[in-house]
Amino acid sequence: MAKFGKKKKGTPGISTASLPDIVFMLLFFFMVTTVMRETSLKIQQPVLPKATEVKKLEKKSLVSYIYVGKSKDGTPGDKIQLNDRISNVEEVKSFIFAERAERKEIDVPKMTTSIKADMEANVGTITDIKIQLRDINALKLNYSTRKGSALDNIKN
Repeated sequence: MAKFGKKKKGTPGISTASLPDIVFMLLFFFMVTTVMRETSLKIQQPVLPKATEVKKLEKKSLVSYIYVGKSKDGTPGDKIQLNDRISNVEEVKSFIFAERAERKEIDVPKMTTSIKADMEANVGTITDIKIQLRDINALKLNYSTRKGSALDNIKN
């Protein structure tokens, strides 16, 4: 007598027909939501000084940038740009307070202020900014530089 057994059916394979649709949908989402540039410079593009000991910032979302350089319209003296507007030294405090208000309370001690100053910028302007930052206890400070020898900064 012959035995008839039931055919065993395995689990069906995962359909990958909708995979391209999902990939393109995610690609489109990230292209739409990505912010490429937060501020447009109203000062001339700063020529950053060179330094030998360069370290990258870890969390760029916790960095507030202060730009120092010459104005594009040619007015004399150094200009300070905070976000998208030219400001004076006295407005640095309110700028940092506004930046702190946008962050979570746990992230405030991790915040860093980065000064992107032109190589030809007046040291007095940078010192005034540092005094304003010290007054409000914003002590984590970073100077943006390029990698290279510091001797390259000295003009003959």
